[in-house]
Amino acid sequence: MSRPTPRMARVLDRLNRGGRRRLAVATVAGVVAGAVAIPVAVSAVGSSLGSAAAATPPQISKPAASKTGPAPSVQVNQVGYQTKSPKQGTFVTKSESPLNWTLKDADGKEVASGKTKPAGVDKSSGDNVHTFDFSKVTKSGKGYTVSVGGKKSEPFSIGDNTYSQLRTDSLAYFYHNRSGINIDADLVGKNYARPAGHVDGAASSDEKVPCQPKVCDYTLNVSKGWYDAGDYGKYVVNGGISVAQLMSSYERTLHTKGADSKALGDGRLLVPEHGNHVPDILDEARWEMDFLLSMQVPKGEKLAGMAHHKVHDSTWSGLPLRADKSTNKRELHAPSTAATLNLAATAAQAARLFEPYDKEFSAKALKAARAAFEAAKANPKMFADPGDATGGGAYSDYDVKDEFYWAASELFITTGDKEYRQEVEKSSLHNDSEALFPDGGISWQSVGGLGALDLATVPNKLGDAGVKAAQKAVTEAADRYAAAVGKGGYGVPYAPGGSYAWGSNGQILNNMVVLATAHDITGKNKYRDAVTSGMDYILGRNPMGMSYVTGYGARYAHNQHHRFWAHEKDAKLPQPAPGAVAGGPNSSVDDPVAQTRLKGCAPAKCYVDDIESWSTNEITINWNAPLAWVASYLDDQA
Repeated sequence: MSRPTPRMARVLDRLNRGGRRRLAVATVAGVVAGAVAIPVAVSAVGSSLGSAAAATPPQISKPAASKTGPAPSVQVNQVGYQTKSPKQGTFVTKSESPLNWTLKDADGKEVASGKTKPAGVDKSSGDNVHTFDFSKVTKSGKGYTVSVGGKKSEPFSIGDNTYSQLRTDSLAYFYHNRSGINIDADLVGKNYARPAGHVDGAASSDEKVPCQPKVCDYTLNVSKGWYDAGDYGKYVVNGGISVAQLMSSYERTLHTKGADSKALGDGRLLVPEHGNHVPDILDEARWEMDFLLSMQVPKGEKLAGMAHHKVHDSTWSGLPLRADKSTNKRELHAPSTAATLNLAATAAQAARLFEPYDKEFSAKALKAARAAFEAAKANPKMFADPGDATGGGAYSDYDVKDEFYWAASELFITTGDKEYRQEVEKSSLHNDSEALFPDGGISWQSVGGLGALDLATVPNKLGDAGVKAAQKAVTEAADRYAAAVGKGGYGVPYAPGGSYAWGSNGQILNNMVVLATAHDITGKNKYRDAVTSGMDYILGRNPMGMSYVTGYGARYAHNQHHRFWAHEKDAKLPQPAPGAVAGGPNSSVDDPVAQTRLKGCAPAKCYVDDIESWSTNEITINWNAPLAWVASYLDDQA
């Protein structure tokens, strides 16, 4: 399992040459057909917090085992609905006429009833569907079910704390996947604890990493940061969007009425830095920012100020494999313009957010951001090689207008300097809603929208007219995403034109970030309701009839692609931790397992919960980041 099969190599080559997809893939020795899911309960131990822990310390989730079997006909948000939110579901049926539905509580007492609304054939799934709406029910409780045509939904709750635990668990994902630190059983439970990976001077250490041949003649200590996905690669362009969204989740609470910064504060999340008087979410972001800063080419070198594109193994590692047991040689890859601008943008954002807590780090980050932006301007066309995909993904991107726009926006917001304002305003992307916010969503290859979101919501010197124009770009995009909700039978804010992309769940969640921001700006409930509908899709109201988040719902993904969270491969290892979101349907079915088991699949059904299906069932930092952002936003709505 140390290298791809010839067939796999051809697939990787095709995808890399296209430059359109991330490749954090496992080596697949053969096709796994008809794999059997092995549901297990997640065990955990109590949490031990520092002396400054808040009154409501973080709790470790203890979800029941996931159900398996055919998708239910009555599809709902299997976690639940907030008391004042819309409450809708989908029924898969051949009937073309309205049908009776009933809502019952945990005791079997009928609470509400009505008629379904035929919606015809949903193009994304091929299902003939009806929808139903029980939004008028606002009584809190657990164990509610909806029945239609003799079929019953999975149970769900109604209440105001629906997303409180998801906020915590989705952010804990990042601590679980830290590089260079022991993962503490007192925080995550004994099943998920592990020694630090890629430290101690071993062959696979990140403490003194050399470059690939002919790239550089120095070494760097890049031992911090987050492992990107199922493998142990660390990529600046994927780390950039991820850490930006964690920081933005906190920054939103500083400038949005009704947002709760305390829920992200010191002692509230699963991180080991409790008691340092820094918000826990910034502690988590700091771990990644230290890595991104360490990837900058040192002063005095030829490309000083640029950032190395990535660091990972020289060959593909096997599956399963715990991080501390990795023995492959680690290598720094060539700097790129895209990586350098990711560093500039995130370091500029970090400079303003950390200034109240660590002035020295804030100054260091801003200095690095300025140097990175100047280096990128001097080297505007240093693109990552799409063929550089041995041992890790290529992450190639030949269009960096969006990275320049994002970096200039963050530097302008932080500094107010005229030169950065000029860079923002002269960009062809400035206030162009469709260019900044494509229908497929913000992604690591399309980051201009990150700058636009912050220009629209974070205090800056654009002036009233400038800020209003930025806000208009956001709301115009949100209008497009909200319109998509009503065009299908599953209420999903996603209209990619007949196909579902690799990481479609991440794209849907990023659309939800835009919708939520539009709600923050305008107060219009149509945007909030579209976010709610999107989360319903993620948590069970979808053609697969399952929650894509581990530990959430009665039927949830639990065999996602990961080298340590690999219970399907080794019963001694855990399944993914609660709060990990699967990539989701991918209609290009790019791995052998998907190609064998999903032949002829409808776009929204091109998914299999198998650890070897890396193109549909991968988990990554850049999909969990918008999940955490949206969970935090929705919890604030309660």
